[in-house]
Amino acid sequence: MSFPALQNDVFLRALMRQPVPYTPLWLMRQAGRYLPEYNQTRAQAGSFLGLAQNPEYACEVTLQPLRRFDLDAAILFSDILTIPHAMGLGLDFVAGEGPQFAHPVRTEQDVAKLQVPDMGKLQYVFDAVTLIRKELGGKVPLIGFAGSPFTVGCYMIEGRGSDDYRLIKTMLYSRPDLLHRILEVNAQATIQYLNAQIAAGAQAVMIFDSWGGVLADGAFQEFSLAYTRKVVEGLNRQSHGAAVPVIVFTKGGAAWLEDIADTGCDAVGLDWTANLSQARRRVADKVALQGNLDPMVLFGGEAAIRQQTRKVIDDFGPVGNGGHVFNLGHGISRFTPPEAVAILADEVHSYSRSKH
Repeated sequence: MSFPALQNDVFLRALMRQPVPYTPLWLMRQAGRYLPEYNQTRAQAGSFLGLAQNPEYACEVTLQPLRRFDLDAAILFSDILTIPHAMGLGLDFVAGEGPQFAHPVRTEQDVAKLQVPDMGKLQYVFDAVTLIRKELGGKVPLIGFAGSPFTVGCYMIEGRGSDDYRLIKTMLYSRPDLLHRILEVNAQATIQYLNAQIAAGAQAVMIFDSWGGVLADGAFQEFSLAYTRKVVEGLNRQSHGAAVPVIVFTKGGAAWLEDIADTGCDAVGLDWTANLSQARRRVADKVALQGNLDPMVLFGGEAAIRQQTRKVIDDFGPVGNGGHVFNLGHGISRFTPPEAVAILADEVHSYSRSKH
């Protein structure tokens, strides 16, 4: 399989802590509901799953933000719950309520039946990766992704999003053996899933540990981090003759920055509660850092966007040696005005160039 030559590798170089001419930028959930063209494409697809499971639609919405904004990476349009859906848990997206599973995993019998799914059931994801790589034409790199074993496990056990994580934490404290079994299956499935994305053309991969930060210290290391590390260690880090960097993002995980950096990843994503200069001192350039503008800054108007963007870049420090990928501290809000993203991209690139 051959792809067009990459024209802009600043994002990949920043992840590998190599010299860069400016700070690269991409946004979590950059292909999404804040763009009117996304909503039009979703309407054509008929549903969120119809969008995600059709490679042509997934490719189209992946490319939409790159047509509008000067971004340095594309990220595959998919969902972190594709793996449990392939396990037969019956995923559905309920309007106004988000993802729900028809068959959550809660009993000993449920756990005993769980197994790594046939990756053939996820071929639509890998087909989308290859199609997007070709359609990008080498403009920017493509990021593949998966949820962390723990975060995916939250949805599998709770059956939907949760405010208090009562069901998974009940299992964690009362039957840790069952939770460890779920997490082990998830880890093995995630290794196969991400390696298949890499083989299909993903040039970097990201592990979203969106809910690891709800755990107590100690429980985080045992039930979240240990399985994220297992995934990182199982990944193919070379593909098509190039290194494939790995980003790990734990929302609310700044307290465990050193532990996360020790997983073997190339970069750690940080939310907006972290101070980048302190984070950089703590990891001593062992890993690159990604982040970490509060997504709500994008509602503050042009002056605030430019000011807060400069603060993030200044917090990280000198630009030229790489090691920083600018991003939001979490996914972009569906209510974000698209023009705010254009201002952000302009400021990240122009200001970081001036600091080089």
